[in-house]
Amino acid sequence: MDELGGRSYFVSIAGNIGVGKTTLTKALARQLGWRTYFEPVINNPYLDDFYADMSRWAFHLQVYFLSKRFESQRSILTEDISCIQDRTIYEDVEVFATTLHKRGHINQRDWENYHDLFKAMTSFLKPPDLILYLRCDVPTLIERIRLRGRESEKSITESYLEELNEAYEDWARRAQSMTRFAILDTGSRQDINKDEVLQSALELLRTRLQLEIPFEPRS
Repeated sequence: MDELGGRSYFVSIAGNIGVGKTTLTKALARQLGWRTYFEPVINNPYLDDFYADMSRWAFHLQVYFLSKRFESQRSILTEDISCIQDRTIYEDVEVFATTLHKRGHINQRDWENYHDLFKAMTSFLKPPDLILYLRCDVPTLIERIRLRGRESEKSITESYLEELNEAYEDWARRAQSMTRFAILDTGSRQDINKDEVLQSALELLRTRLQLEIPFEPRS
């Protein structure tokens, strides 16, 4: 069982490409002593091909992400320890697959197949105790993506990030009524204070999950 509150918790970090999900996931894990589950990016066999030809590889990529996140979330639910997940399974259908379908990269037949698969898989899952949606403007996202220098991400366009942000905001409007959803603004400048974001995230965990969390960051 977790040392905080006498039970295990499951928190997911959501947000656009380059928003800082991994950074916050690692910082929260250090502070709380929780296990982390990261998005499968480095060893993803489709990602480079997808950015080179979205229409050819969009459906394959989304099914890959869906299967890997289903595996992660199912593992989380069998653990008797608190966990933090970098990106949720719900973003796959609410944001990425939806945007790719609207752009014409996923045709109607594949979209319906994907959506049915998503519904079937998530019916077996328990939602996170809290989803933290990290909000950020597109110019800042572009700068952060540039600075981290991933080769596969060099072809990401401003228009694609804008459409993803619009999908995130649409999802947020519908999800805000849920007690398990919270929005955290990560700022509109590249040099945002990461400690401020961490403390804001910890405060949301305190208030939403009633956790007794020490204020002083762990080294």
